[in-house]
Amino acid sequence: MQTAGKVFVVTGGGNGIGREVVLGLIERGANVAAVDRSEEGLAETARLAATADGRLSAHALDVTDRAAVERLPAEVQALHGQVDGVLNVAGIIQRFARVQNLGHDEIEKVMAVNFWGVVNMVKAFVPVLLERPEASLVNVSSMGALAPVPGQAAYGASKAAVKLLTEGLYAELRGSSVAVTIVFPGGVGTDILANSGAETPARVAAPARADSKVTSAADAGGQIIAAVEKGTYRVRIGGDARLLDRLSRLAPQRATALIADRMRSLLDN
Repeated sequence: MQTAGKVFVVTGGGNGIGREVVLGLIERGANVAAVDRSEEGLAETARLAATADGRLSAHALDVTDRAAVERLPAEVQALHGQVDGVLNVAGIIQRFARVQNLGHDEIEKVMAVNFWGVVNMVKAFVPVLLERPEASLVNVSSMGALAPVPGQAAYGASKAAVKLLTEGLYAELRGSSVAVTIVFPGGVGTDILANSGAETPARVAAPARADSKVTSAADAGGQIIAAVEKGTYRVRIGGDARLLDRLSRLAPQRATALIADRMRSLLDN
């Protein structure tokens, strides 16, 4: 798909990977409806999109609000005339804790944003996408959906649900005008900790900032846009995601044990 002149809806457009996807699409001549619950984040994205020339619209809403999401297709079409692609990037993590130490409300919040937010967007927009001669649906899962990360089990479960949902959508939409893409980012330099409101040990975040192997948000966004252009089915971002993908398929128990051993010291008691 050529992105120039097309219209894309991007969730999580107020920060991190979502913002970089918005900016990258604008640079390529697309129109973008940026969706985020943070008005401040959307305002900053708009400021950075200096070349937008009216091609960027901001939509402050929570993807867990089904009624608001159901109104979104008509709002975007009224502003941009059509919708050619939807990229579900928005997501949060949980605080770093064992499942038995998480409250039901904490688990439900992660599932609401990461899984039900994607479901809401899919249900609202797939009928619209099917009306286009060519269209793209991109759902961002996580390396955490490929193998379990102790202390992030609820998060991993939510992203595994996105994985299976997207694979099911690919199967159902084969032969249609909609290309379906599933994305598995590894370590990416974003502010997801702060944006999630998760209490996470500083020693979890600090090494990521100094680790040269962490993919930049701009690089991750570029890879996602490239997948839209090529109609790629499966994208793994970063060497860590590619390695874990291979290991989890070849030796799933070993992959689980390896991650558990490395993360043991970060778990609460």
